[in-house]
Amino acid sequence: MKKFRYIPRGVCSRAIEIELEGDTVSSVRFEGGCAGNTQGVAALVRGMTVKEAIERLSGIRCGLKSTSCPDQLATALRQALRQD
Repeated sequence: MKKFRYIPRGVCSRAIEIELEGDTVSSVRFEGGCAGNTQGVAALVRGMTVKEAIERLSGIRCGLKSTSCPDQLATALRQALRQD
C-alpha cells in the first residue's frame, strides 16, 4: 500500500491523504472543506482505479472557482501516478 499527501490549491480543503493499493484507490481523506461533500467523494472513489477516478473528477468546478475538491483529488492522483 502506498500513501500520498497532497496540498490542494484554490479550494477550502487544506490537504488530501490518499492510499493506493496497486492502481486502485483504497482510501481518501480530506482535511477541511465541506465535510459531507468531501466524505461523499472519498466514499465514491474507494475501489475505483486511479485512471477512472481521474477521468470522472477532472474539470469539476465549485461555483465560480476554476477547480473543486474533486478536481484537486484528480490532480493529486495524477501526481501520485508520477511518483510511482
